[in-house]
Amino acid sequence: MKLDEVVPWGRTLKEYKSMFCLSETDLNTKILGCGDGPASFNAEMTELGHSVVSIDPVYQFSAEQIEQRVRETYEQVISQVKQNHQNYIWKNFQDADELGKARLNAMEKFLSDYEAGKASKRYLNQSLPNLDFFNHQFELCLCSHLLFLYSEQLSLDFHVASIHELLRIASEVRIFPLLKLDGEVSPYLELVMEDLSDKGYSAKVQAVAYEFQKDGNKMLKISR
Repeated sequence: MKLDEVVPWGRTLKEYKSMFCLSETDLNTKILGCGDGPASFNAEMTELGHSVVSIDPVYQFSAEQIEQRVRETYEQVISQVKQNHQNYIWKNFQDADELGKARLNAMEKFLSDYEAGKASKRYLNQSLPNLDFFNHQFELCLCSHLLFLYSEQLSLDFHVASIHELLRIASEVRIFPLLKLDGEVSPYLELVMEDLSDKGYSAKVQAVAYEFQKDGNKMLKISR
């Protein structure tokens, strides 16, 4: 993995609650955050006394390197959002500048927690589809802005293998969003759901309160 190929983009606990329909009961389970990047989710949850482990290959880098990369890509990302303003729903953020400010605030919260979190093994450098955890180690896995979103870059086989790996280590898996980067529904969604059904899992698409990409207000909820 090369840092100059990554666009780190962090989200908050409030956003995670909306993206994944997290109840108070959910928040009190053992949670794995998959692809969390520079999100403040883990830091905020830890402050509240909850149990979260976050995995992302970006955690192989130092706080300084991650911060530098976020700031390097910031203008490019915000510029693209402004150019495609009509493709987004502006209910959680007034405009692209407010979105950008929220992302930087999330990153700063993450960075202030990063070294302590690495020391306590809350931030682990791990990558799908093979994870170094015990069977059933977690109760809930939240996969944010990775699977389905990058369908052009990650194959169907990668998606299937990754989801089965997450189901090996967690009783329930929730994935958001179900759209690709271009705003179209991932062509893998139906195929993945058929595979899960064939193997005896319950997989259903559920509407959520969060929507930034147009029509990107659904998650996939999978359980044994």
